[in-house]
Amino acid sequence: MRKILSLVLALAMLISVVSFAAAETATDLPRNETLYFGGQQWGPSNGFNALSSNMNNAMVIASNPRGSRTLMFETLYMYNSLDGKLYPLLADGDYQWNEDLTQMTVKIKEAAKWSDGTPVTADDVAATWNTSVMIANNTFSGYSPYIAKVEAVDGAVVITTTVTAEGKPTNPLQVLNFLSATYILQKDWLATLAARNDNDPAKMLEDPAEDIVYSGPYHGYFANNQLVAFVRDDNYWGASDTMWGTLPAPKYIGHAIYSDNDAALVAFTAGQIDVNQQFIANVQKLWEEQDLPIATYMSEEPYNICTTMPTAWYNMEIPVLQVKEVRKAIAMAVDYDQIIENAMTNQCPSFAAVPRSVMNPTDGEQALYDHDAVKDLQWIGKDVEGAKALLDAAGIVDTDGDGYREYNGEKITLNACCPNGWTDWQAAMEIVAAAGQAIGLDITTNYPEWSIYQTVFTKASQTEYDIFMYSPAGAEPAAPWSRVRSFMSSDFLGVENNWSGNYGHYKNDRIDEIIAAIPLTTDPETIKALYTEATKIYLDEVPSFSLMYRPDYFHAVNESVWTGFPEYNDGDNIPPADCTDGYGIAALYKLELIK
Repeated sequence: MRKILSLVLALAMLISVVSFAAAETATDLPRNETLYFGGQQWGPSNGFNALSSNMNNAMVIASNPRGSRTLMFETLYMYNSLDGKLYPLLADGDYQWNEDLTQMTVKIKEAAKWSDGTPVTADDVAATWNTSVMIANNTFSGYSPYIAKVEAVDGAVVITTTVTAEGKPTNPLQVLNFLSATYILQKDWLATLAARNDNDPAKMLEDPAEDIVYSGPYHGYFANNQLVAFVRDDNYWGASDTMWGTLPAPKYIGHAIYSDNDAALVAFTAGQIDVNQQFIANVQKLWEEQDLPIATYMSEEPYNICTTMPTAWYNMEIPVLQVKEVRKAIAMAVDYDQIIENAMTNQCPSFAAVPRSVMNPTDGEQALYDHDAVKDLQWIGKDVEGAKALLDAAGIVDTDGDGYREYNGEKITLNACCPNGWTDWQAAMEIVAAAGQAIGLDITTNYPEWSIYQTVFTKASQTEYDIFMYSPAGAEPAAPWSRVRSFMSSDFLGVENNWSGNYGHYKNDRIDEIIAAIPLTTDPETIKALYTEATKIYLDEVPSFSLMYRPDYFHAVNESVWTGFPEYNDGDNIPPADCTDGYGIAALYKLELIK
């Protein structure tokens, strides 16, 4: 049940927020027409160039397979993490594969228009890909191993041809990620961009693109070092019956730039933020104790949908961590309930409720493996005696009576690392270290600054960090295959500046075979068998272990001005993606003002 303040209090908050906006900006955004966001934009934006990854304009440029932010720039399809499906946006109907998965056909919606009134065409899609190839941006680097070419057959049909090896596509699942991640840009504008920058890729990526043509419902309105704001395009094509059938409810989108999370939280509780992508410890206290009109996607624990799994990775270059009994013993001894309580304030399900595997807790992924086949390999945690027995049986014991076990005659000493200031992760690492101490392993914590940390765990080879935290792939069209790959694939061995996975440098030939087979398999039972085998290997070998489930988005809303936000099991099938990302943008068409 949503808690709504009285009309008097709501009006009082409305007046205070109008004063806030007027004081902080050089423009006047009517509060009853503006949806304010928090937790997305940190620092002033650099422009609107959707080809670039350096615009720092997060409210309209955030490209991701799990659901790109489509307020201004649009993708062919929108991903929905609730059901794992792709919903057409610029595309008309479902994509179609040929029999051998080497070509995909997509039709473009006839109603889709650019902001200058011209139609979105297949030529625009092809030009977007070809420009990405020319300038070698993130789209090219991410998808060129899987996409050979993108062609316009006529004005409405796009054919994507996959890269093949021995006549087979390298990975059709990655092509699905391309559909939901890649912003489609206008061919004519791309030609203008190239001409004014002399076809120089570096200059094209640095261009702020203030004249960019877009297809989405909003465009830039105001920006300084305190606020970014966007205004609705009332000629937006998506109001047609072939798409949403109406315009989004808010005329303006605003995001104040706060100094830190604490400042954003103050603004959120004051009603100056409507939609907040921010982890809030014990978020339920905001409505249970303070009686604020604040809500999350679920009214009870875990409050949001968890789709990713922050993980402790073992460094396989450390000799003692090459012993799987050591790896599993540590993982068995960790008190995950304490992590969930302290680090996540119970904003995620327990491993008792959702037993560990390579899957996130969503129903779609949980249905993809045989639970009974792996239950003997799963562990809930805090099994100190079981962990000790496992080490004893492996001959890893304390021979000198100092309370610590030895390996090859030396005391086992390990560090557990994560970035300094990431307080929830630090709390988790403290609990990992305590588990080690409880079973006779000297594990101590180390918290480097992020600027250092990121340069170490992404190396092709490193011996500085023994156990360290980072997250695998989350929810996206290619999941859970992409997460299995992120956990264990040999593709990342020897790769410098590796941000993609297998940070501990684990090697398993059978897993590589499974990872290669899944994208080319269409039979559901065979796919389930492959995922079940991958789960068995992961739980038996323990190359890493997830410490918690976690949302990709922290979706909290303040209903002092707007209501009608998506809720769990409300029948609308809109994911908690902050009303902006992937199919989550459908929420903007459901909002209503508090009367």
